[in-house]
Amino acid sequence: MNCRHCGQPLRLPLIDLGSAPPSNAYLNEQTLRAPEQWFPLRVLVCEACWLVQTEDFAQADALFAADYAYFSSFSTTWLQHAEAYVAAMVERFGLNAASHVVEVAANDGYLLHYVKARGIPCLGIEPTVSTATAAREKGIAIVTDFFGVRLARELAEQGRQADLAVANNVLAHVPDINDFVAGFALLLKPAGVVTFEFPHLLRLVAENQFDTIYHEHFSYLSLTTMVRIVQRNGLAVFDVEELPTHGGSLRVFAQRQDTGSHPPSACVAELLADEAAVGMATSGYYAGFQARANQVKNNLLIFLIEAKRAGRKVAAYGAAAKGNTLLNYAGVRPDLLPWVVDRNPAKQGKFLPGSRIPIVAEARLHEEKPEVILILPWNLKEEIMAQLSYTQRQGGQFVTAIPHLKIWK
Repeated sequence: MNCRHCGQPLRLPLIDLGSAPPSNAYLNEQTLRAPEQWFPLRVLVCEACWLVQTEDFAQADALFAADYAYFSSFSTTWLQHAEAYVAAMVERFGLNAASHVVEVAANDGYLLHYVKARGIPCLGIEPTVSTATAAREKGIAIVTDFFGVRLARELAEQGRQADLAVANNVLAHVPDINDFVAGFALLLKPAGVVTFEFPHLLRLVAENQFDTIYHEHFSYLSLTTMVRIVQRNGLAVFDVEELPTHGGSLRVFAQRQDTGSHPPSACVAELLADEAAVGMATSGYYAGFQARANQVKNNLLIFLIEAKRAGRKVAAYGAAAKGNTLLNYAGVRPDLLPWVVDRNPAKQGKFLPGSRIPIVAEARLHEEKPEVILILPWNLKEEIMAQLSYTQRQGGQFVTAIPHLKIWK
């Protein structure tokens, strides 16, 4: 396989997580009786541009089906993040009723809802029918399509260029990263700005976040690599912010190379220097990641087996994609983890891909009062523990597995 950005042959492995079905391919009663498609889940590192990427096995249309079940609006933390983002961008770039905001991967309108509420014209681009429908129900205009040069050119010809383009937590999901980024050079007005948010590869490696690896994520990015990708495709990075979301993310600000006027921030050079200092552009930086993931897997299995032997009642919370990576890599099945709670009605009554663990509503916690609740979306653990604080009064305890097994008192 060659690098999806620079085309160089890939030889350096980061991790091999065996095989798994797509992490958002939830099962229903009918598909539960049919075989699942499993794909190898291996990640390689390009030693030319240092883009970390999954080995190609599954096509995007097999990963983002019409009934795609990830809806951003079910996380209070994520809604607060979106609202704060909109407020900050409006203030920084002077957006108003004469502006135009375009969000790529608009999901269920979780973010553009706040743009629309401010009276700012906006457009969402969302390829999955289920979430696009939810966004339209909020009164948001949606184009149901995958974004790239073709669609960007069509929008520009229609006079629908953007003062602000938003690409939050979508860059990793793009198989053709050059076509995707190049599209923004066409989508932006001459003075327009695009922001990309994505989990920071530095945090992923340093904090053992291997469960954020799944087939829907084609790429894992450092600022070093992001600058190269942006420059090759007609844009220029002028600022970067470090965020706590998803276990540590970057917000990268870019503008058109030919017409952008924002001066570069010192933050860009500082973070590039930080990445160089820890060796992110060296093969040695990526050594040992497999062994640390194996330790997490083994510790989780030992914990669940010992809980079962002790007769303790165990459940999980959050039918998240990252949880599916963890459970399938560890080989956890309903005998060790009988059910998982999720607030999203679109997931309730379904089953996790691979592990086939049932997804149930929160009422099950009140009924069965489990002694242990494994929080799968660990990046939202504060929100979840606050939401489920009543379970501790019932004698329950929270557990997370990443970056290492921890019981929360």
